[in-house]
Amino acid sequence: MKTLIVEDESTSRRLLQAILSRYGACDLAQDGEEAVEAFKSASERGAPYDLICMDIMMPKMDGHEALAKMRDIEKGRDVPAQKSAKVIMTTALDDPRNIVKAFYGEGAGSYLVKPIEKQKLLEELQCMGLIE
Repeated sequence: MKTLIVEDESTSRRLLQAILSRYGACDLAQDGEEAVEAFKSASERGAPYDLICMDIMMPKMDGHEALAKMRDIEKGRDVPAQKSAKVIMTTALDDPRNIVKAFYGEGAGSYLVKPIEKQKLLEELQCMGLIE
């Protein structure tokens, strides 16, 4: 599983990397702009991400905007929905408006409230069919 971890806070970024690196390569981005560039580059190389863990509140470009741009890249490359990257939005905001926007606006598959619990993250990955 190839993962892109998008998180502006270094402790959260390292935690996600420590959990997810067991399942495959993890690339890191500190903000939405870096994430979109990494996503675009991976897609152009024919090595797209299987999973994106994306913080919502970040400098330069928030997670909602970054994910919308990533979905546009997939559409431009005619990636079928079943082959698109799976997305887990992570945030400190337990806010229904953000949850609805993440699921229905950008097509996120999951939404986890920080602090991220390892077991909950692994359960979400199993539900998405990314791990057994």
